[in-house]
Amino acid sequence: MTMPEHLDQDRPLDPEWLAATIERALDEDLGAVPGRDVTTQATISATAQVAGDVVMRTAGVIAGVDIVAATLEAVAHRLDLPVPDVEVLVADGDLVAPGTPVASIAGRGHVVLIAERTLLNLMSRASGVATHTRAWTDALAGTGASVLDTRKTTPGLRELDKFAVRCGGGVNKRMGLFDCAMIKDNHIVAAGSVADAIAGIRTMFPDVEVQVEVETDAQVADALAAGARFLMLDNMSPARMSEVVARIREGEAETGKVWLEATGGLTLDNAREVALTGVDYMSVGALTHSSPIADLALDLS
Repeated sequence: MTMPEHLDQDRPLDPEWLAATIERALDEDLGAVPGRDVTTQATISATAQVAGDVVMRTAGVIAGVDIVAATLEAVAHRLDLPVPDVEVLVADGDLVAPGTPVASIAGRGHVVLIAERTLLNLMSRASGVATHTRAWTDALAGTGASVLDTRKTTPGLRELDKFAVRCGGGVNKRMGLFDCAMIKDNHIVAAGSVADAIAGIRTMFPDVEVQVEVETDAQVADALAAGARFLMLDNMSPARMSEVVARIREGEAETGKVWLEATGGLTLDNAREVALTGVDYMSVGALTHSSPIADLALDLS
């Protein structure tokens, strides 16, 4: 069975996705191509040179260093101006202290100032997700459990959000509805039973991993009897989860290995207690839907 960590968890941020996303962001800021910045272009000479640093104002994990150069290049091409020089000073996944320069920039003021907000928006979001994820990976250290992300991402930014989770030490579970079958309560109701849902998936999409969300003992028994070997234990207290995990582990001599994921109601306060129930994974939607942004800024010298 293909587990989440068997997927490519080391892949970089997709450059084609990044380029397209930056173009959409610049369209929002500047209007129709090539667009305009009425403040910068009216107050600063097109030949004026500036230099400065992208700085992390608070402690956190960096994610998205490629965004700096990619955004500057996109703006320069729009304005038909030289691309500024960029020196990246840290690596994705680095934990940095407040005041740490992330990248140094030197070039035309029009390019740098027009690119500023777009590059900061994207990198601040990514670094915020990475920082939040690192808090979870630290909380789970030594428990044997890994933190997974979910599909609870901002539409259009899933590539960035999941990349940031990887930078923070978390694990991507699935990229979308296409690469993993996840049977939840509504699927079971619509299909008629857990067994029917599993059978339908294995008939139509035999190449995909099948996961089943369970809340009751009966659902656990039905899922295992139907051949499911990846169960999501939903909204269980740590005490209840410990009982369920122990019973499933006792039965693995007959079933073979069953991968178990805790989901629902998870917080940093209860993370370690839940992990010590013996689950393999903990899925946390908050990594991507509730992480505060990192405080990054561009300081000109």
